[in-house]
Amino acid sequence: MADGIRDKVAILGMGCTRFGERWESYAEDLAAEAFVECLEDAGIEKKEIQAAYVGTHIDEINVGKAAVPLGVALKLPYIPVTRTENYCATATEAFRAACYAVAAGAYDIVLALGVEKLKDTGYGGLPGGSSLGVQSFMMGANMSAPGMFAQLATAYSAKWGVSMEKIKDAMAHISAKSHANGVMNPRAHLRRAVSMEQIKAAPMIAYPLGLFDCCGVSDGSACAIVTTPEIAKSLKKNQNLVKVKALSVSVSSGEESIGNSWDGSHFVTTRIAATHAYKEAGIQDPRQEIGMCEVHDCFSITEMVTMEDLHISPKGGVYDDIMDGFYDLDGGTPCQVDGGLKCFGHPIGASGLRMIYAMYEQLLERVPEERQVKNARFGLTHNLGGMPHSNVAAISILGLD
Repeated sequence: MADGIRDKVAILGMGCTRFGERWESYAEDLAAEAFVECLEDAGIEKKEIQAAYVGTHIDEINVGKAAVPLGVALKLPYIPVTRTENYCATATEAFRAACYAVAAGAYDIVLALGVEKLKDTGYGGLPGGSSLGVQSFMMGANMSAPGMFAQLATAYSAKWGVSMEKIKDAMAHISAKSHANGVMNPRAHLRRAVSMEQIKAAPMIAYPLGLFDCCGVSDGSACAIVTTPEIAKSLKKNQNLVKVKALSVSVSSGEESIGNSWDGSHFVTTRIAATHAYKEAGIQDPRQEIGMCEVHDCFSITEMVTMEDLHISPKGGVYDDIMDGFYDLDGGTPCQVDGGLKCFGHPIGASGLRMIYAMYEQLLERVPEERQVKNARFGLTHNLGGMPHSNVAAISILGLD
C-alpha cells in the first residue's frame, strides 16, 4: 500500500530572487538568478542534476512552453525538462514532481523551478489568461477576483455569527502583521509598515476588501534542488537536513458550484488536502505541531478562513486567534513569516517555491534574529488556485531531520 514520501526526499539547496517590478529582467534572467543561488547552496555542479521540472502559468509573457527555453537559459546538461502548470499551485506542482521523481528512484538529484513575469501582462491584478478559454472568459465576464473572494467574508459572517466589523478588524490585523514581517525581508516587493487604522481607511475594492486586503502584482522566481536523504547527508556532513514530510493536492470536483452542500464560507479542497498531508507527515495535532506557515493570502479573508481549513483554529473561532496574536511572528503558529503574498505579490509560477524557500530558510535558522521563528519543528505551505467555488489546494510540510 502506498505510504507517501515522508522522509524519502531532502532539499539539497534553494534559491530565490527579489520579488517586485523587475522590468529590467526577462523571465530567463529571473530563473537564472534563483538557480545560481540554489546551485551554490546545494554545493554541487550543474552536471549532477539529472532532471528538471519548471513551473510557469502564462505562456505569452514568460518563456513559452518553458522546457526548452529553460534548458537553454540555464545551460542544463541535456537532461529531461518538463513544464508544470496548475493555476496558483504551479510552483508547488514543480516541486511535487521533482520530489516524486526522487522518491520513486527515477533520479538522484532533481531541480524544481518556478518563474513568472506577471507585471508584463499589463493587468493590475491576475489576468484571466488564454488557458481559461473563450467560453469560461465569457461566463466570467462580470466576475473579479476581489469580488468573488469578498463573498467568503459575508458567508463566514452568516454561518458563524461573526459581525462584519469584527471580520474587518481581523483582516486589518492580518494585513498589518504581514506587512510588519515584510518590512524585515529584503526580497519582498512591498516593505512598508501599515497600521490597522490605515488599512481600514483605505479605498474599498470589493466590500469588505480594501486596498490593503489584496495582494500585489510582481515578478519573481524561486527554485529547489532535491535528492535522497542519504545523498544529502554525504554532501552536507554535520549539517541539518530539511526533509519533505508531506505533499498533498486536492482539486475541486465541481460539487461546490452545482449543489447546496457548500455554504461559501471555507475551501473544501484545503480541508481535504490538509487532512491528507497531516496523515502523511504523522501530525496529529496541527495547532501544536505546525511551528509556522505560509498560506495563500491572495486576499486577507482567504488567510482568515484558511487557518480553520488547516485545522489550526477551531471552526468559527479564528477571529479570537487572530486578534490574540496567535499568527503573529511571536505567536503560537506564526503565519506569513516572510511577508506572504501580501508583501511579495503573486507571480503565479513562482509563489509556491518562494513559500517553501521561506520555510527552508527558517528551519535552517538562516534569517536574522528579529524575524526568526523559535523552535519550529515543522513548516507548512499552502497554495490555492482558481475561484472559491472551483479550485486547487496544494500543501507541503517540511521538517528537520
